Amino acid sequence: MKPETVLLIVDVQQKLMPHIDDHATLMRHCSALVRAADLIGVPVVATEQNPRGLGATVDELLAPAHRVIEKHTFDATLDDAFIAALPAPEDSVLFVAGAEAHVCVLLTTLGLLRLGYRVELIADAIGSRDPANKSIAISRAQQEGARLTTTETTIFNWLGTCQRPEFKEALRLIK
Repeated sequence: MKPETVLLIVDVQQKLMPHIDDHATLMRHCSALVRAADLIGVPVVATEQNPRGLGATVDELLAPAHRVIEKHTFDATLDDAFIAALPAPEDSVLFVAGAEAHVCVLLTTLGLLRLGYRVELIADAIGSRDPANKSIAISRAQQEGARLTTTETTIFNWLGTCQRPEFKEALRLIK
């Protein structure tokens, strides 16, 4: 049986993004991931850290079918609504993107790993204000058991074959 796949977009919010190092690249990669997920049928769950202070999720990343979870904990797994939005850990793979890499992305990744989830951290689709923090977060997540991947690898992984009808449209998202 093929594992259930979910794309998790962590705190890509309107008031936070301008402060993230190389936020244009982060946004381009997150947008490609969300559009590919929608095209291929991968569910998308987005979190918003204190949206009154940091704003809502960036508009281009939202669609009516996406679940958006408001949270106030840095580790989203401490929020019951977040856990309720996820499949069971035994047969699922969570692909994680977002900000800030060293706070909510890392702490949520560590929480997911503790709960038994297989986590694929999309290293070119996470960001922090300081690139050194991003680098350390990636190392820590990998040390704790997260697998590292990239936006392109993730999209090709979801497709599985160039014979899928969505292939050409998905290819345009990354070229």
